[in-house]
Amino acid sequence: MLSKRLVSTAAICLVLAAGTAACGSTKSDAKSDGKAGDAKAAAPQKLDTDKLSAQDISKQAKDALASATSLKMTGTIDTGDGKMELNLALDSKSQCTGTMAMPGMGKFEIISDGKTSYVKPDKDFWTNVGGPNGAKAAELFKGRYLTGFENDPSMGSLTSVCNLAEFSKKLTEDKSGNDKLEKGAAGNVNGVKTFSLKSTDAKGETTTLQIATEGKPYPVQVEHSGAKDGNGKIDFSDFDKPLTVQVPSADNTVDFTKFKDQLKSA
Repeated sequence: MLSKRLVSTAAICLVLAAGTAACGSTKSDAKSDGKAGDAKAAAPQKLDTDKLSAQDISKQAKDALASATSLKMTGTIDTGDGKMELNLALDSKSQCTGTMAMPGMGKFEIISDGKTSYVKPDKDFWTNVGGPNGAKAAELFKGRYLTGFENDPSMGSLTSVCNLAEFSKKLTEDKSGNDKLEKGAAGNVNGVKTFSLKSTDAKGETTTLQIATEGKPYPVQVEHSGAKDGNGKIDFSDFDKPLTVQVPSADNTVDFTKFKDQLKSA
């Protein structure tokens, strides 16, 4: 099913600035017309949770996610050192905009127009990740965005965070093995009618997925519990909603190569 990887992959893909591994480079061929009003114009699609098995419902949710042209995810993840907070919107054009806060490290904003990415750390983030010159970097680059880091091994993988096709593929890879998958019950998440699926692995860790029952069966919430870390809850919304991205002006950006040189001499 859409397993706890929904939580763990979100964490992995979004903590790249802290030096974690890059996400995969797979591509999805799924397409969608991207018109949010189509479901309203036609008879609403409904998920027949009485007749469908848990596996069938899971497959429909994965297929729906793979077809999405855009989405927004918000939530918190327990990293073991505290709560990581994320708020990110991304689309199939590799555009994205949002923020992430890491426990004890601060917060940063990320923007991508599909070609160029920009990252703006706050003072706490600069101070914590900038090493001996962190405090100086925080003052020197205050309020400005870093850009031009796509080819840098330590920062370039940030761009894959904004690739919805890669992200969806990573989230829907089925590596659940012998996890027990069960049907749950009808519910309501943020005003959306849902039906839940519950997956339990050999360690006793559980993942509860809430799936929309009207319109496309998108996953609208995933919650993982029972692990030492990686527990958390993520809400998904704004499926197929056009994403408007406004990149920062040139005088409000810093080239990453120049940034590294300036940081060394700070």
